[in-house]
This record gives sequence, C-alpha cells and structure tokens, in this order.
Amino acid sequence: MKKSLFAPIFASALVLGLSACGATAETAEGDTATAVEAAQPAVYADLGGEPTGPVYRMAKADTLAVSGFDVVSYFTGDGVPVEGSEEFTVRYQGYDYRFASEDNAKAFIEDPAKYAPAYGGYCAWAIGANDALAPGDPNVYKIVDGTLYLNFSEDVATRWNKDIPGFIEKADVNYPTHTPDEHYQD
Repeated sequence: MKKSLFAPIFASALVLGLSACGATAETAEGDTATAVEAAQPAVYADLGGEPTGPVYRMAKADTLAVSGFDVVSYFTGDGVPVEGSEEFTVRYQGYDYRFASEDNAKAFIEDPAKYAPAYGGYCAWAIGANDALAPGDPNVYKIVDGTLYLNFSEDVATRWNKDIPGFIEKADVNYPTHTPDEHYQD
C-alpha cells in the first residue's frame, strides 16, 4: 500500500516543484504549458459542485469515479457497463466520470444525479447493513427504481438482494453521516 501511495505523492510534488520553478511542457500542438497544466487530465465538461458525501476511488488522491466505467452505459443498450474514455471525462462534484461516447457524456451532463451511483459508488450493502465504507465493484450492480447501486462482490450482492428496500432505507440514513473526504482504507 505504501508503494502505491508514494508514487502519486511523489508525482504531485514533482509537478508542484516544476511549476514553482516555472517549468513548461510542450503540448501535442506545439504550444507550451506549465507542468501543472500538462499533468491535468483533459476534461470534456466541468459541472462544478461540491461533493455531498464520499465517492469511492482506487486511492484517496484519485479523482476517477467508478473505476472509469461509463455510468450511463448501465442504463442504455443491453445494460452492460463499459469502460469510459479519457476523451469524454466529465468532472462532477470534484470527481471525474468517464464515458464511452460523446452522447453518453452529454446525457450525464443533462442529469448527473440520475446516473451517478448511489452512495458515491461505495457498496450499498455495507453502508446499509454496517454503516461502513467498502469498495463498490462496477461489475456487481443493480438498478433499483432508476438508481444505480454497486456492491462489493457477488456474495455481498446475494445478501443485499434479500432485503433491498431495507438496506436502501438504512443506507439512505447512514451515507449522509460520512464526510466527503472519507475514503475506504484496507
């Protein structure tokens, strides 16, 4: 774990150091940009907003939500989630959501609350049953009354399926007690 946290911290420090020194990087178009600008991911749209609760991401310093899966894809076509593209990254409440197509990005922009997963993508069962933050697996999901819910694993989803309305009711009370800066730690 220390190794994975060290790399992003070192990279951030390096970028900040280069920026402070006025270092620049050349873009694909031949323009120059500061190291900080070059390190920022391209964003198709920034919807702004502040997080209302924690959002699961691989590491606390990450901003990539739902492990990069296209949240609109759960609701369209055959309902099979697909990975999004960096090209169609939409920042919402400080987190980056990726989309497989421009149409999906536009659908999210029109109504992000409709597509963003419940409980910030954390495991719906863990929050409902134990008031705990556990990673949500983008491949273990269910849409209930138009809301996307993720669970930690198939085994956990089996437990969640036994009383979905009860777990949602409890999770709806528990999740708001968690602060946006919280993050699951293993």
